[in-house]
Amino acid sequence: MIKYISKFALLILLASIIILLVTENFLSDSPFIIIGQLLCVGFSIWARRSFQKNQFSIHAEPSNGLLLTIGPYKYVRHPMYTSALFLIWISIAGHLSILTISIAVIVTTVIAIRIISEEQLLSLRFSDYQNYKLKTKTIIPFLY
Repeated sequence: MIKYISKFALLILLASIIILLVTENFLSDSPFIIIGQLLCVGFSIWARRSFQKNQFSIHAEPSNGLLLTIGPYKYVRHPMYTSALFLIWISIAGHLSILTISIAVIVTTVIAIRIISEEQLLSLRFSDYQNYKLKTKTIIPFLY
């Protein structure tokens, strides 16, 4: 079940970005939005590069290896989701409409469901995950 949630969430995220691009609601002339988008991409790259060789998976299933607590994972448990959420919300900030807000709410909901599912798997896979949860925020460094 969790594998299907994982695939569905990824498809929703990709479809959302494509819809925003096609409807010209993703890119902006605002330097603040462009900088925000670049920061999101950079944060995502930093998170991806923190993985050990053969440890990264697009599915919400933890792979073999140690619990990842370095790089951005030192500050948030889900930096890839943080990047995706902030990228969507920053992108629509310059193009607020019923469509863009609806897309952002759908993406946020789907990612929240994926986080809940993934945390269940991580708790089962890593005995020290509960301690890690106490030390790090879910998706927003120092806040939540």
